[in-house]
Amino acid sequence: MEDVKQNYFYYFLNEVSFDLAAIARELEFSVFSSPRTMLTHTRAFIENIVQRVLRIESIDAGSSNNLKNRIKILQLKGLVTDDPCEALDRIRQLGNQAAHQVRAFRYREALEAWEDLYIVMKWYVEVYGSPSIIVPAYQEPCLATDHQYDFQELELKLHALEQRLVDHFQLMTETEAEDVRHQHHEEAVSLPGEIIIRTITYKHQSIDIPYFLRDVFLLPQRFEQSTRFMVALGGVQQARIMSELPEDLEDISKCVKRYKVENEQLMFQDLVRFVEQEWTRRKITHQRPGELLLFFRNQYLIMTERLANIPLTDAYFSGFPYFLRQMHHDGIEYVGQLPQELFILAKYDRVGSTTVEKFFMQIQALAQENNDINH
Repeated sequence: MEDVKQNYFYYFLNEVSFDLAAIARELEFSVFSSPRTMLTHTRAFIENIVQRVLRIESIDAGSSNNLKNRIKILQLKGLVTDDPCEALDRIRQLGNQAAHQVRAFRYREALEAWEDLYIVMKWYVEVYGSPSIIVPAYQEPCLATDHQYDFQELELKLHALEQRLVDHFQLMTETEAEDVRHQHHEEAVSLPGEIIIRTITYKHQSIDIPYFLRDVFLLPQRFEQSTRFMVALGGVQQARIMSELPEDLEDISKCVKRYKVENEQLMFQDLVRFVEQEWTRRKITHQRPGELLLFFRNQYLIMTERLANIPLTDAYFSGFPYFLRQMHHDGIEYVGQLPQELFILAKYDRVGSTTVEKFFMQIQALAQENNDINH
């Protein structure tokens, strides 16, 4: 996937604060995906900038948490000129509207806020940033869709970044901030779908669940040590999809009969393996964009046209006559019609994980014979 490291306008802010740069990056990518979100969080962004300036200038704003009053203080002290002052106030007003009004917000309003943000940040960096930082000329926000987050994930990401920004800001004196500024290295950029949305625990163990797995279907056959337990839990609506699982799996066996603590431990081990495999598959999918893949556990095959056109017959696949007939009954006649997740085929009568594995191995052999890539 395309490197996002420098594919956003405010990359230069990393020399001031990685947290500021990270938030500015998400604001840019949200202009055309969610104007309301962009406006709301741009207001929060400039509020942090105003607070930074007040601290740098050793100005006590008193007990007021009112952004309008704080901007006014900067103006009265002669710390901000007319253009950035007016830009701050326009962002404040639009942000307030986005936070409280139910009307639809337009791209035009988000673009106006983006232009005003440039005026504010140019002033802030030139006055309070390092002299070595060169603020580039204004640019329109990036239109790339590769880095767009789902609305809920975008909200989670921005809130987390803002909270981290506030935490760092509150813990540091200005001297400490200056020292850290030169030591602050950029972190890895998470891609859309990779924000950790929850953590599932079992006794003293835990596994982080990323956003892209929030509502994923938990195919029981993927849980090889606990397939029947997962089927039983699914029957009482406890483990059909990831979001049904409780945050703590301890005592989940009490939801069904004839299962014990040992089953819980095996289920958790399977869950960890499931998440690890999904991360691997996601990485492969990003590395092979636009290609149809067949997955079995951590292995995969690239579906070429030649492989896709191989018929599911005894001539090509030996030892599965009843299995093949069941697939034909469902209209699956060629390799190209197989589900991406081959474990789904274990749903058929007298077909288990061992049969699916042998079937996958035969597909691999055919791919090799036809000089197709397999892993």
